Amino acid sequence: MSIDCTDYRDIFLSDRPMMDARAPVEFAKGSFPGVVNLPLMNDHERQRIGTCYKQHGQQAAIALGHQLVSGQIKAERLQAWADFARAHPEGYLYCFRGGLRSQIVQQWLKDEAGIDYPRIGGGYKAMRSFLLETTDQAVAQCDFVLLGGMTGTGKTEVLTQLSNGLDLEGYANHRGSSFGKRATGQPSNIDFENRLAVDLLKKRAGGIEQFVLEDESRAVGSCALPLPLYQGMQQFPMVWLEDSLEGRVERILRDYVVDLCAEFIGVHGEDGFALFSERLLESLNNVQKRLGGERHRRMLILMEDALVEQARSGAVDLHRGWIEGLLTEYYDPMYGFQREKKGARIEFSGERGAVIEYLRERGSQRV
Repeated sequence: MSIDCTDYRDIFLSDRPMMDARAPVEFAKGSFPGVVNLPLMNDHERQRIGTCYKQHGQQAAIALGHQLVSGQIKAERLQAWADFARAHPEGYLYCFRGGLRSQIVQQWLKDEAGIDYPRIGGGYKAMRSFLLETTDQAVAQCDFVLLGGMTGTGKTEVLTQLSNGLDLEGYANHRGSSFGKRATGQPSNIDFENRLAVDLLKKRAGGIEQFVLEDESRAVGSCALPLPLYQGMQQFPMVWLEDSLEGRVERILRDYVVDLCAEFIGVHGEDGFALFSERLLESLNNVQKRLGGERHRRMLILMEDALVEQARSGAVDLHRGWIEGLLTEYYDPMYGFQREKKGARIEFSGERGAVIEYLRERGSQRV
């Protein structure tokens, strides 16, 4: 039998293929980038076995498990495990703690498919603990700088041009604002944290010890930042990105109207435009209380007219009306207050090219 692996660092740095033998409900709560869920038991089977374990003990639960996962069901699952193992000979399998479920899968692969496939010692729980510690260590040991700026200045575009950028919104699949929901859903909070940790691990392995990340609130959509990182962000130095109102309007028009509409159509087909329209209107309604009744009604009319024209002709020009209104009357005063509040921490401000140059130079000086 293959020796278990506990070199979690190598597993994540090398993007080792992994198959997760946990039930789908466990997998949905959190897993790791690129992992495939090939469960020993489905959710219903797991529930029945859990009840049996509580009422009658381990041996009875094991016997029930062998009864439930037998015959054609067992053959189909064994085939899926064998296909994965043959396609990824450098990979591993795991369950929650590296215990009975992964042992059974490993044994069946060996005995019935002739495949000697290694397990991950400690399973999901040990790897999850390793990644949590990875983030905590980075916050404690590394240098961080925040990238701030008014809405629409293109902070994410700057981050993606930096080798030491951490794209929190990318990990969360959300643009960070009340309008930030995408056509595809967000990951679980555990998945979000794991994506961040793996990126930190890889960048530090490449010699990076200073990181740039966007100045975010605690939550990016439904994903909450790890508390040590968020606490650190209250003191990290800051660089402020500037752009003209016209440039910001055009960027928001592209990201939140043109690209988001295309994303919805790509995911939902002929229903995409209607769903995109619903999402945009819902986002505006989410800030109704903060906007106030009169401003909300005014923005809503502009948005509805723009959507009608977009549906009719494909033209998006009318969207500039509500975008500019939201920026000048809502977002800018709010971000202006934050800039003043955080002013003592701002060590540089400028437009895109100057900010990128400054951050690259800053990083090279602190290697």
